[in-house]
Parts: sequence; structure tokens; C-alpha cells
Amino acid sequence: MSLIQNILAVIVVLGVLVTFHEFGHFWVARRCGVKVLRFSVGFGKPFWSRVDRHGTEFAVAAIPLGGYVKMLDEREAPVPADQLDQAFNRKSVWQRIAIVAAGPLANFLLAIVAYWLVFVVGTTTVAPWIGSVTPDSPASEAGLSRGDEITAIQGDAVRSWEDISLKLVSMIGFSGELSVETRAEGRQAPREHALAVNDFLVRQDPPQPLESLGITPWQPDFPAVLGQIVAGGSAEQAGLAPGDEMLAIDGEAVDDWMHFVNLVRANPGTPLTLDYLRDGERRQTTLTPGRNALETGVEIGYIGAGVEPVSWPEEMQREIRYGPIEAVGQAVARTGDMTLLTLDAIRKMLVGLISPSNLSGPITIAQISGDSARAGFEAFVGFLAYLSISLAVLNLLPIPVLDGGHLLYYFVEVVRGRPVSEHAQAIGLRIGLAMVGTLMLMALYFDLMRLW
Repeated sequence: MSLIQNILAVIVVLGVLVTFHEFGHFWVARRCGVKVLRFSVGFGKPFWSRVDRHGTEFAVAAIPLGGYVKMLDEREAPVPADQLDQAFNRKSVWQRIAIVAAGPLANFLLAIVAYWLVFVVGTTTVAPWIGSVTPDSPASEAGLSRGDEITAIQGDAVRSWEDISLKLVSMIGFSGELSVETRAEGRQAPREHALAVNDFLVRQDPPQPLESLGITPWQPDFPAVLGQIVAGGSAEQAGLAPGDEMLAIDGEAVDDWMHFVNLVRANPGTPLTLDYLRDGERRQTTLTPGRNALETGVEIGYIGAGVEPVSWPEEMQREIRYGPIEAVGQAVARTGDMTLLTLDAIRKMLVGLISPSNLSGPITIAQISGDSARAGFEAFVGFLAYLSISLAVLNLLPIPVLDGGHLLYYFVEVVRGRPVSEHAQAIGLRIGLAMVGTLMLMALYFDLMRLW
């Protein structure tokens, strides 16, 4: 069921992103008087299509991993004399720039609309209270302590752990004093701390910003009660069910959920005598955790079960909501921040500050799409917005075969006063295909490594 949900979620996500992107090209092309021959969502043979009064075929194809807008163009096929004025290649260079740039701009607009919707509907998030501080860590040496609420990073206000993580990830490679502002419980006056860091998060895979600083978020105590059971897992094989409370493993009393998890992780493949409580009745079963090998080569145990959710204290919750007008500015600002973060991540990957293994391909996108869909409206729409921004930024990179490569040729044409030669474009096409193909293979490789 999870696999089916992931597939459906990624089809929806890619379908929306591709449709908006290609509609941007299509809409501006029509405004510029270019005849559009086909608007296709997906590749391959269409399983649905229709032709409008302008002669444009709208199609949905079987392979939902992209799409395209095919325009009348003398470089691709002969054009009747009475339609030459509708050919893309006959339009002015500025019209061609507008048509090509419209796709990525449509993705930026989609992100703004998505964030606007999230801000208007509103979200409830967890206040960034510190649960514990690791001894001798940067946070400990700077004086941060349990119960403090983080209110700003580097002078920028933060309201949730998500805000903090995004801000810290943007600081990858930073050396010096990281400014963290906190407010102690029951006090109004903030306190500023200077955390000494050196090459912050450089080449961490994946980046662990809070752990690197020695900060653990506060969370309520989780009793060792099962909330979800994975089909076919060790927990199901042992006869466990949602609502069962774990009491003891091999005679050792279970204190809470994390204690139970640690006992399971420490015994991969080992039959364990488990005492548990169901409907007030104490029962016993044999539980044999599965084996899972970490990248370090160490094996840990797992049983395919999740904890029963607990409610967070009301004082720990923060509702973030804006009016329709104010939400526009917030959505534009969030889109701008995420765009800069994406560009900065690309730059840092090129100079070696971020590991290339953070590249994600279709498998990871499918997993995250499914997870965000199951997590609820806000998570799914937020992920859609972020992916739309990523698609826009990547398409604007000056790589031939991408929109950014075409824009590069057209701006060179503006400067030179004549088009880039077909020979130069052909060479660029081969280079661009090699670069994009290499990136796709790398992303797929790291996808498979994460699965493995």
C-alpha cells in the first residue's frame, strides 16, 4: 500500500509541476503569436489527446516523468509559407527569451501560490524549546541550557525547528561565532549566545545541524506503546498489535519508548522474550528483531513498528497564520529564501562543501512525496512548493538542453547581434546532454544507495 501511495503521490506532484512549467511556455508562446503544435504532459505514446480550434494537440502520455511544448519551428521541419510568421525561430530574440523563461517563472509562481495557501490556512508547529545540551559541545560552551527557547539565529527570528534547520543548513561552511538568541522559560528578556564553529556541517552526509551544535529538541515522554505495525515485520510476526504496551525484554523493565528502541537496536537477529500489556492483561511472546546494516558496517535491530502518538502541551504549540494580503508578502519572501538556499546549495556542492550524495532522484522524490502526502496538507503543499522552486532553479542553469542554456544562447545573440552558430549549438547540445545524463545517473545511484 505504501508503494502505491508513493507512486500516486509522485505522479500527482510531477504532473502538477510539469503542467505549470509547460503552460508557462505555452501561454507566452501564444501571446507572442507562435503556433503551438502539441502540449504534452508525459512522454511516449499519448493515451488521451484532443485538438483545439487553434490546431494545438493537448496530450497526456504514459511516462509521467516530464512533458514538453512543441512549437512550429523551421529548424525541426519545413513550415508552410503562410505560417512562417507563426514559427518560433522567426520571432524576435526578446520574444524567444520571454517564451523560454516563462516555464521556470511559472514554477516560481506556483511556489508562491502554494506557500500563500499554506500561510492562509495556517499551520501548527512545535515551539523550539531545547530538551538537552550535549556536554562540551558548542551549545554547552556558549551557555545554552535545557528549557531555553531559541528565538533567533544570526539575528533572524525563528518560530519553529523547521525555521532553525533551514537557517542552519544555509550556514554550511561557516567558521566563526554563530549567534543564537534564546529566552529562558518564564522570562521575557532574550539572551544572546556565541557558538564557536569551524567549517560548520562541511561534507556531513546528511547534514545534522542540531546534533553538530549539541542541541536536542524538547519532546514529551513517549510511553512504550505501539501505534503502527508494518505488515510482514518482526512485530507483526510476534503477534503484536497497535495499543500494546511494552513492559520488559528478557526480564529488563522497559522505561519508555526510547529505552525499548535501544534494546531492540542492540539485538539484531536475537530472539527476545517480550512481556507486554494488552487490554489490561499481561502477555508474553518471542520477538526477533530484523537486521539492518548501517553505512559504518554496524548492524542494528528493527521490528517494523512505530510509537503511539502523544499530545504536545498547549504551551509548546505555535500557530502560524496570516491574512490573505499579508500572506502574499510572506509567500514571496519564503520563495525567495528557498531559491537562494537552493542556489547556495548548488554552489557549495560544486566547491565540495556539500557531499554529492545529497543529490536526489526519482526514487527519493517518490518516497518524500508519499511521506508528505501521508503527513497532511501542509507538508504535501510545502514539498510541492520546494520541488517547484528546485525545478525552476535547475532549469535556469546555463546548461545546453535546459531552458537556461537556451537563454544563454539568446543573450549572446543580443550582445553579438546575430544568433549563435548551429555548429556551436550542436557542440553545446552534446555537452549539455552529457552533463544532464551524468547528473541523472548520479542521482539514481545515490537513490539506490539510500535504499540499500
